[in-house]
Amino acid sequence: MEEQKQSWRLSASKLWQSFSSGTLTPRAVAEACLARLDAVNPRINAVIARRDESFLNEADAATERYRAGKPLSLLDGVPVSIKDNLATADQPATWGSPALRAYRPAHDELPAARLRAAGALIIGKTNLPEFALEGYTDNRLFGVTRNPWDLALTPGGSSGGAVAGVAAGVTPLALATDGGGSIRRPASHCGLVGLKPSIGAVARAGGLPSLLLDFEVVGPLARTVADARTMFDILRGPQATDWRSFAASGARGAPTQPPLRMLYIPTIAGAPVDPEIADSCASAAKVFETLGHTVDEGEMPLSLDFMTETWPLVGQIGLARLFEGHSEWRDGAAPKYLDMAETGAKHAASRLWRALEDIERLRSECAAVFGTYHVLVTPAAAALPWPAHEAYPPTIAGQAVGPRGHAIFTGWVNAAGLPGLAVPAGVSSTGLPIGIQLIGAYGADDLLLNLGEAYEAIAPWANRWPEL
Repeated sequence: MEEQKQSWRLSASKLWQSFSSGTLTPRAVAEACLARLDAVNPRINAVIARRDESFLNEADAATERYRAGKPLSLLDGVPVSIKDNLATADQPATWGSPALRAYRPAHDELPAARLRAAGALIIGKTNLPEFALEGYTDNRLFGVTRNPWDLALTPGGSSGGAVAGVAAGVTPLALATDGGGSIRRPASHCGLVGLKPSIGAVARAGGLPSLLLDFEVVGPLARTVADARTMFDILRGPQATDWRSFAASGARGAPTQPPLRMLYIPTIAGAPVDPEIADSCASAAKVFETLGHTVDEGEMPLSLDFMTETWPLVGQIGLARLFEGHSEWRDGAAPKYLDMAETGAKHAASRLWRALEDIERLRSECAAVFGTYHVLVTPAAAALPWPAHEAYPPTIAGQAVGPRGHAIFTGWVNAAGLPGLAVPAGVSSTGLPIGIQLIGAYGADDLLLNLGEAYEAIAPWANRWPEL
């Protein structure tokens, strides 16, 4: 009985083994996860919409499938959460905004549908900042989400509810989105594995409008690389309604075997990085040498200066177009987003066209970089978690920074369309997790997962838990 009560601690792969052997049932694990949700959610505010009755009924159905020896997949009966900017037919998709308080999608967005078809058990929706455009997690509908490792601090954003829930043991997996680092940075702040797939690797259809061109992708959050891979394998694959998915599928090939040539990039253009992050990630980069790879250290081999101006412009124009196409969603939006949309509406079409040209140039230049290096390695975030109610840390390493100062290592990866994997790299002097980011060529998602698993075998993290 005690094993069942503590089953919320198990990885997805361990759950599948237990279900297959009959030592645990999906129903027992679902009950344990709900009990854990009741125990910790009042303190972290990760899950903002629940579906307990359906969750348990679906767990019963999964239990019967295992008894019959006919599970649907390696995730059949495994609890997952869904970020609240992803459409599910039986729950709201508020996008963290009062403007969408009453919005009810008619169907699942494709990644959620694939999880459901695989038998995964959806426990509910997780919190995010309004329109998923911030690096912390707070909104006027549901309030602030807190980091399980220190309740005074943020878990990051925009997938803050997703990472807080997995780190606290509510579910072993979460489905989230990453438009500028929203999977990888929160993963690093909470000691998780987070995969931002190549553009198109996870096909999308039936979701909310895009605010960030094709930068935003759907990916898994987990406590182990193996679990992230299992979820990614369920999610991936082409779909006729998403032409990018065919390009990603075609880019998949046999992962490059060791030795790999890797470049560790400690900072970008001299931007400040927290000293503890710098030390931890430098040490983590050396672990790859023990795996037989060559690790150089140097500067970013790409020109990213245009991102300073282009990044806010894309979000501003995206919001302007959103409110133009959905005027009813303008009402209730926070003033800061109305201001952003107003600014976006004033940009000339030629300015957006120039941004698109810059992005295409970046993607072309990346192909050349990955002709020299197999993998780039950076910190996943430049700052440790900061106070939960604050949008961003105003200083890093004693230097003043702007809203994206903590996010310097991630947004360009989205613009380039590349895969990025965040894995735990260490812990700060105050017990806060620190993550490192692996970046590969377009379509090299499997290479990163292989590398992450090899790293994780030497530097495991998954058995550490916050003291909640």
